[in-house]
Amino acid sequence: MAKLTIFVLLKLFLLCFLPRSNAVYSVLNYGAKADGKTDSAQPLLKAWAAACRSSSPATIHVPAGSFLVSQAIFHGPCKNTAIKFSIHGTIVSPSYYGKSDASGKWIAFNNVEGVTIRGGNLDARGGALWTCKFDGRSCPTGAPSLIVSNSKNIAIDGVTSINSELFHIVILGCQGVRIRGVHILASENSPNTDGIHVQMSTGVSIVQANIRTGDDCISIGPGTSHLWIERVFCGPGHGISLGKLGEGLQVEGVQNITVKSVMFANTQNGFRIKTWGTNARGYVKEVVFVDAVMRNVQNPIIIDQNYCPGNHNCPGQNSGIEISHVKYKNIRGTSATKVAVNFNCSPRNPCNGIRLKDIKLMYQNQWARCYCKHAYGIATGSVIPPSCL
Repeated sequence: MAKLTIFVLLKLFLLCFLPRSNAVYSVLNYGAKADGKTDSAQPLLKAWAAACRSSSPATIHVPAGSFLVSQAIFHGPCKNTAIKFSIHGTIVSPSYYGKSDASGKWIAFNNVEGVTIRGGNLDARGGALWTCKFDGRSCPTGAPSLIVSNSKNIAIDGVTSINSELFHIVILGCQGVRIRGVHILASENSPNTDGIHVQMSTGVSIVQANIRTGDDCISIGPGTSHLWIERVFCGPGHGISLGKLGEGLQVEGVQNITVKSVMFANTQNGFRIKTWGTNARGYVKEVVFVDAVMRNVQNPIIIDQNYCPGNHNCPGQNSGIEISHVKYKNIRGTSATKVAVNFNCSPRNPCNGIRLKDIKLMYQNQWARCYCKHAYGIATGSVIPPSCL
């Protein structure tokens, strides 16, 4: 009897305290084929449904090979808050554009928690849509390759995104997202192929990313706070940008942004803050750019509060966005233009609290120039070009 009691207690201990087993759901078991021709969207969604309702940690396994996916949108909430997408192969989209129909999505996760997307390649084959846009034809907007929205505690680890139609990775309305070790590749002249876009999200980190694309390497939109960016290579591309803030009447603020240990090579911009020249109210504050190398960058440091493409809907080009407490420290390298530091701020809302420290930016082996308009702050340490604040 005593032995039976001990056995029962031991079994209860194992059930209650030891880690639960990790159920593995291979997409092959749900009908997926690694031939690059058979649509594996439904097998992916079936594997997701099984993992979503599981009470144990679960792994959805995409093995080596090429898996065609027309569109896959993974909805929550799930019973399971520990789902891992383990991708060893390549997920490819159909070769024609407009595959996302009116939804504007290809692969998307919405209202989920505790999901990890690890490894593998996402190949959106966006070249056909780029060509359509270059030709000036009537084209669909296209779809981002990977969207995570209204979710929390998400990890994107070691994923490679190739030739997106639109943005590569979008984080929208999320809390607690870690992006690490991603590779993003698209042609230098591919339109609107931002590498990583973060908006209306908090607690996001982007670490150790290699981004070569046709638009912003990382774009930071309204409502973003507590964003950490570190060890990023950018080029070609349009740099790391906060903006275009001020398109609507009211703009969610951007604050507590840190960007460090970044290298830019042959990019349009380095660190850019851009706001529309409209009356829309909002703010950008507590931003730190530190430890960066510029190699042949057209605008290494730029704030532009007078953005008004085509002079449409921009009354007086007078931005209502308040920019304050932006710090630039230990930034060095070469500018492709003579003006390496450009603070073009709003007369109604001048830039305040700008800090420059230990800057060395050269133009053709000469000192570059610093331009200031309605910009106020201080410079300390060695600052080349000499500060105009």
